[in-house]
Amino acid sequence: MVTSTPPAPPPAWAFWRRPPTVPVIRLAGLIGSLPLRAGGLTLVGLERTIERAFGMRRAPAVALAINSPGGSAVQSALIAGRIRALADRHRKPVLAFVEDVAASGGYWLATAADEILVDPASILGSIGVISAGFGLDRAIERLGIERRVHTAGTRKSFLDPFRPEREEDLALLTELQGDIHERFKAQVRERRAGRLRAPEAELFDGRVWTGARAVAIGLADGFGELHSTLEERFGPGVRIRLVNPQRPRLLARLGFGALAFEAVAEGLALLEERALRARLGL
Repeated sequence: MVTSTPPAPPPAWAFWRRPPTVPVIRLAGLIGSLPLRAGGLTLVGLERTIERAFGMRRAPAVALAINSPGGSAVQSALIAGRIRALADRHRKPVLAFVEDVAASGGYWLATAADEILVDPASILGSIGVISAGFGLDRAIERLGIERRVHTAGTRKSFLDPFRPEREEDLALLTELQGDIHERFKAQVRERRAGRLRAPEAELFDGRVWTGARAVAIGLADGFGELHSTLEERFGPGVRIRLVNPQRPRLLARLGFGALAFEAVAEGLALLEERALRARLGL
């Protein structure tokens, strides 16, 4: 007669030990202050959220849920820098999960993580700098409008859209964009050191890649979805806590006019974000 040995009972601590909690910082939408509304990803708006995430002492890691087509280079650098400073201070690993897109400033945010995980169809990259506008000098000429601008400083009316483009303005714009681009490239070199597997001329020319190609060239580390990955790494009982505060609905108490203003502002912000996403084919 063959008898089987019963499984050993779980240790006593297993009955009272709480499953780990992983805080999640959601970084979605345009980066930078948006006109007419309190929106956009900025360090001022996110600082308490970031501190709350890293202030959870028993958390084994901090997760970033990223879905951003980019925006302000300055705010991208400030937010990423704050995340890294607290990660180093608290000695916590940071995992970035890219949803639809982490392009331009959105990818800058992703580099704050120790590991970047993507969906094969995610869009990443756009490591470059862009400036776009309109030239309206011929339009106002046809309308018989005279442009009157008085400045103290020869470069004060830099890139005025109501007068013809000047070579000296373009030279200054190229210099500004070059400085910002170099800062962006330095961030990627530092945070992805030893993992990049493509020539810099290709990596930093402003193009975008799918998540699958981003993994192949070292802009990302692997494939993974936030919930399933955290469960695999920290156990099926892991608690996932979104630490971003809910957006207050105070305007709802101020009447139809306030709600209409909020709706218009929201619409303009969505149009701006949609334009950025459209450049990426999204």
